[in-house]
Amino acid sequence: MLALDIKNLNKKYEHFHLKNITFQLEKGYIMGFIGANGAGKTTTIKSILNLLHLDSGEIRILGKEMVEHELELKQEIGSAFGDIDFYTRSKIKTLTNVIKKFYHNWNDEAYYNYLKKFNLHEDKKIAELSTGMKVKYSLALALSHGAKLLILDEPTSGLDPVARDNLLDIFQELVEDGEISILFSTHITSDLEKCADYITFIDNGQIINSSEKEEFIDTYRLVNGRFDQLDLIKDRLISYKKNSFGFTGLIHTRDFDPSLDLKSTLPNLEEIMIYFSKKEVNHV
Repeated sequence: MLALDIKNLNKKYEHFHLKNITFQLEKGYIMGFIGANGAGKTTTIKSILNLLHLDSGEIRILGKEMVEHELELKQEIGSAFGDIDFYTRSKIKTLTNVIKKFYHNWNDEAYYNYLKKFNLHEDKKIAELSTGMKVKYSLALALSHGAKLLILDEPTSGLDPVARDNLLDIFQELVEDGEISILFSTHITSDLEKCADYITFIDNGQIINSSEKEEFIDTYRLVNGRFDQLDLIKDRLISYKKNSFGFTGLIHTRDFDPSLDLKSTLPNLEEIMIYFSKKEVNHV
């Protein structure tokens, strides 16, 4: 079963257009959702959660259409964002007692197990929690009502490397039994190289690629050459950067000619994002 099935989402603003967003997340996997700031990640996530009105498109979660079954499906969805900026003066205990009333399947035993696992103390005020602790609290809430789809928007932003690594381990544990699926939006691509099964890349409101992580990376090559070789390949490059030795460029693997005397390597996710961001500059 598909945990998430997104088809042809469109949302037009004055200066930004979400264009025909389409991708799928299979049950029991982690999908990294990457793109530069302003690329459309948060707009897409708000669309999935039905927090904004789409111009067109279809969102199915666990096989059911979101708009028609919103109240039912939101019992199955958990979300965690990079911060909690409401009721910051309240204690964890007070906030939880309000939130749990909205969920039919709330499980106090599971909730207290997650508090213990995440080393959270319910008498602490929200304002006293670190960024990492706020994310863990959001996860504890989501998992205590049996959420099957977790939608995480920049959950590791602002965390130190140890706290981030700890969270990534938690994400991987959560999907082990195949029941929970995670859509993980982030600009920290090294996190996804550690934990993601699939990558979906959005750029300027459009999906550039959505596939299994190794397949996604294998779609591209970084090539290095001399200045005099640039004209031979410039038209095939997604974009390039000149340096003192010549140039480095990103190219689709299908467009790379091995007979050219150019060095090629597999890029990482960050390099793919960076070179796509330079695409418009190189092709003016």
